[in-house]
Amino acid sequence: MLDIKFIRENPDKVKKASRDKQRDPKVVDELLQADKKRREILQRIEKLRSERNKLTKEDIKRGRGIKAKLKTLDPELKEATAEFEELMFQVPGFPAKDVPVGKDESENVVVRTWGKIPKFDFKPRDHLELGELLDLIDVRRAAKVSGARFGYLKNEAVQLEFALVNFVFGMLTKEGFVPVVPPVLIRKEMMRNMGYLEHSGAANMYLFKKDGLVLVGTSEQSIGPMHADEVFEVEDLPRRYVGFSTCFRREAGSYGKDTRGIFRVHQFDKLEMFSFIEPQKEADKKEHEYFLSMEEKLVQALKIPYQITKMCTGDLGDNTARKYDVNCWLPSQKKYRETHSTSTCTDFQARRLNIRYRKNGKVDFLHTLNGTAIAIGRMIIAILENYQQKDGSVLIPEVLQKYIGKNKITPK
Repeated sequence: MLDIKFIRENPDKVKKASRDKQRDPKVVDELLQADKKRREILQRIEKLRSERNKLTKEDIKRGRGIKAKLKTLDPELKEATAEFEELMFQVPGFPAKDVPVGKDESENVVVRTWGKIPKFDFKPRDHLELGELLDLIDVRRAAKVSGARFGYLKNEAVQLEFALVNFVFGMLTKEGFVPVVPPVLIRKEMMRNMGYLEHSGAANMYLFKKDGLVLVGTSEQSIGPMHADEVFEVEDLPRRYVGFSTCFRREAGSYGKDTRGIFRVHQFDKLEMFSFIEPQKEADKKEHEYFLSMEEKLVQALKIPYQITKMCTGDLGDNTARKYDVNCWLPSQKKYRETHSTSTCTDFQARRLNIRYRKNGKVDFLHTLNGTAIAIGRMIIAILENYQQKDGSVLIPEVLQKYIGKNKITPK
């Protein structure tokens, strides 16, 4: 959410940011009209209240007239305020100045690549074929129980999951991240304040209307609201968390896309980084690069080849100012696929959630950032495919071997 004062004073800049993010800029004009209407009603109410406060006891008739007018204006103000707030939620945040302008993912920019792409003297199997051969993944029975786009993890796949969890928590807690297991159901207004419901965002979520709750699609959505309506002391920043949770997504609009195996499913587990920082000059960029470096450090430790891409403006969400993706190599597809992302949201979420910090007696909104530590299902896919052997066995990355107690997964 942007500051309405800034929008009033810089409508053309706000419209440009909307266009760059492929949003309709006319919402800015609609918002300013709604803001003007709301303020005019407020001024009328304040004028009537001021006039009423000056009345003497003898001005009974005039007092009744003012009371009647105020009673009429109250519902008008309520309606105007609701329209204003709804439009405020529709205005996207600004992209960072260093973000390339583009219409969609086809104009994202490759930043760098790392690692040596494995060469096999055999045709590599995909993760599902390996998963079934090694009795690690069962989507057929999951479909029977839950429907399409679910899967059972079994045997060493389960051990791999918890090895990854322990590995990530071990590395990030040493960096000062606070480990947390957050709720997976959050109030709808909290999801909205995080900036995920607008522009068809709700279509990708599981909503429980009766309860007013939403299942999270990533841990950050329940970590950010932890400190809603709170004030940090500047000495307590940055505050960094690493959260583990099960996540849920409808995958609306992706029918027929990546339906094989467990790459794009309705339920998956994930570890997510989140931080609250003081908004000093270049602070967001520094923290964002730090998050990206931690993602690279984790993937490099697993020795999985990857590519970094920087999102263009048209591929950014409403709440995002800058975003990077880490895309790991999948031999079966002969291309890099997204396994991680990291974003800075500046004060967009903090304004909606009313999260501030105090410095030298002054209080202002802080900034928030998030980043994938490990999307477990996709990292298991990357491990299976990159570490596979000709006989169908899969080597276990060296950094995970101590958690599993073996160095290879062999056919049963």
